[in-house]
Amino acid sequence: MSIKTSFSIKDLENLSGIKAHTIRIWEKRYDLLEPERTDTNIRTYNLENLQKILNVSLLSENGLKVSKIAALNELELNRRVRELVVDKNSSQHAINMFKIAMLNFDQQLFDTTFNQLLTQHSFREIFLNVILNLLEEIGLLWQCNTITPAHERFISTLIQQKLLINIERVQNSKIEDNRTAVLFLPLNENHEIGLLYIHFELLLKGFKSVFLGPSVPISNLKELQNIFADITYISYFTVEPLVEDAENYINQMSNEILQLRNEKFHILGHNTKQLEKGKLPKNVFVHQNILELIDHF
Repeated sequence: MSIKTSFSIKDLENLSGIKAHTIRIWEKRYDLLEPERTDTNIRTYNLENLQKILNVSLLSENGLKVSKIAALNELELNRRVRELVVDKNSSQHAINMFKIAMLNFDQQLFDTTFNQLLTQHSFREIFLNVILNLLEEIGLLWQCNTITPAHERFISTLIQQKLLINIERVQNSKIEDNRTAVLFLPLNENHEIGLLYIHFELLLKGFKSVFLGPSVPISNLKELQNIFADITYISYFTVEPLVEDAENYINQMSNEILQLRNEKFHILGHNTKQLEKGKLPKNVFVHQNILELIDHF
C-alpha cells in the first residue's frame, strides 16, 4: 500500500480548511511553504508542507497573526503549537494528527495521539468532541478525492478497535432496564462506528443492548421477537437506504416488525435528514445526532 507523500494545493485546502487562494498569497508574501513544481508548473506539496499548513491553521485560528507565524522557525513553530495544545486543550490538533496518521497509514501515530488525549479526557469526551468531528471531515475528504477508500478504511478500523475495547470494559455492567435495545444497520449499509458508539452508551446506562451490526435484512429481526419481550430498535442511515427510499423502508419496518407488538424504532444519520416526521409512523423517532438519541433513553 503506497503512502501519499505529494499533495495538490486543493488537497491542502481540503485538509487544513485554508483556501487555496490564501495559501498562494501566504507563499508569495511570507515564503510560508516551499512547493515543488511539475513540468507544467503545477504546485505540489510534500508531507512537511502539509504538517506546516495544519500548524499554521491551528495558530491562526487561535489569534496569532500569519506574519508572526511565518517568522517562526520549525522548532519555534512546533513549540507554539505544543503550548497551545496544553493551554487550550485543542481538539483540532488531535484531529490534524489523526489525519496525518491516516495519510501515512501510521498506526503508531494514531495510538500515540489517542493515548495523549486519554491523559486529559474520558473515552466518551474523546469520541464526542474529537472522533465525530474527525469522521465528518474524513467523509468530506473522501467525497472530494483528497483521500482514497483505503485511507478511510484504515482510520475507521483503528477507531473501531478503540470502541470495541471500551465496549468490552462495560459489557458486564449491571443491567438496570427491562427493555432490550437491538442495534442494526439496513441491508447494504456498512458504516457502523456511530452505531457501535450508541451500543457503548446504552451498555453504560445499564441497558441490555444487542448489536447485530451491518447489512441486516428486516425479515431477520422477527427472530428476536421470539427471544426478547420488549424491544427498542435503533438504526443508522448513512448510505442505505437511499434518501428517496428511506420513508418506504421505515413503513416496511413498521408493518413487518413494529406493529406486531407496538415497538419503537429510533433512527439517525445523513439519509434521515429529509424525512418529514409528520409522515412517519407514530412509533418511529428521527434524531439529529447521537447525543440527542442517547438523551432519549
